[in-house]
Amino acid sequence: MIEVDTFKNFDDIPVKEVAPGFLSKFIHTETNTINFVEVKIGSIIPNHQHPHQQCTFILEGEFQLIVNNIPQVLKPGIFAIIPPFAWHHGKAITNCKLIDIFSPVREDYKAL
Repeated sequence: MIEVDTFKNFDDIPVKEVAPGFLSKFIHTETNTINFVEVKIGSIIPNHQHPHQQCTFILEGEFQLIVNNIPQVLKPGIFAIIPPFAWHHGKAITNCKLIDIFSPVREDYKAL
């Protein structure tokens, strides 16, 4: 039996600006949060940390990510696995499309 909530339309997910230039669509499951992000060129996410493991994948464009003072330019084919509580920040070198997967669920993002 297929559950009523199994299939959804991505177009029905509202866009939320989590930081200037970071436009997100969130999917929350019981165990993780998936963040589909469009980032405008030059947009910066300030240095921060959180208790979640984060996997970041670039679909389009280039994004400079610095994790624990180690810089890396992410582009399609290069991804990052950010451990819990690791300090990280970044800047969009071009317009970008990214997917971030957080585990466990980002309750702060659910509240947006």
